[in-house]
Amino acid sequence: MESELLVFSGNANRKLAERICKYLDVPLGSAMIGRFSDGETRVEIDSNVRGRDVFLIQPTCAPANEHIMELLMMIDALKRASAQRVTAVVPYYGYGRQERKSAPRTPISAKLFANLLESAGAHRVLTLELHTGAIQGFFNIPVDHLFSKPVFCENLLKLNIEDPIVVSPDAGGVERARAVAKVLECGLAIVDKRRDKPGVSKVMNLIGDVKDKTAILIDDICDTAGSLSQAAATLKENGAKSVVAAVTHPVLSGPAIERLNASPIEKLYVTDTIPLGDKASLTEKIETLTVAELLGKAIRRIHNADSISSLFI
Repeated sequence: MESELLVFSGNANRKLAERICKYLDVPLGSAMIGRFSDGETRVEIDSNVRGRDVFLIQPTCAPANEHIMELLMMIDALKRASAQRVTAVVPYYGYGRQERKSAPRTPISAKLFANLLESAGAHRVLTLELHTGAIQGFFNIPVDHLFSKPVFCENLLKLNIEDPIVVSPDAGGVERARAVAKVLECGLAIVDKRRDKPGVSKVMNLIGDVKDKTAILIDDICDTAGSLSQAAATLKENGAKSVVAAVTHPVLSGPAIERLNASPIEKLYVTDTIPLGDKASLTEKIETLTVAELLGKAIRRIHNADSISSLFI
């Protein structure tokens, strides 16, 4: 008999989980995620999961450490309740920016988080737009790594942008930007920058001609918006007609909103991997696109043991 599909959510992004459940036409599983009086995480799964195929949706956005503990404890609870399989659906993979030793005596936090997910009992991981694809190699369990390109490209094509050019805000994001440029059938430019320390970057050069074109900045994460706003200013200085941006994960910490409002970026398209909360009311530049259908399709295909290769295109 086929195992029944069940979907659960932690506290990190319940609205995204509800959208995914609506697409899948399944109810959201019942679970209690709270705190003991001393602040420790408390988890109790209310639904029967014995022999079921369970998908647990929990991005590890701020407060990251709390949401990671919720995720790990829910996986452990589901495993001990005899779930047939537990897939950790992590739309935003926290600590992904520390994926190598960039300086002496520093941790590789992305690997540590992978170890924790496996130790907790996850059988599989489904994630979206990792900071670097090499993080998949940190796991000894299957990892399905999706890209937000279909969501952004569908929206950008509808806008009928005149004279577009796709821009990568750094050398590391060229592959991501090139994939979007191919769909939009337009040129590609690269902002060359040097990062002296986390959250601080300096634009060095612009590779490509953006004069009299609409520049579309493509990136995976917008944290303090320093790189994005500097890149946008450089594009305008080099003759870009206008600048818009499409970023998958809207971390938007510290001075991010202030920088966005002061930047020449006319519109910032983001996805709902991370809930914006009150930040959305502080600027009119942000528009959110949902990845619920993309993740929902992947969940359905994983559950049915179908190929999800078409979702990577």
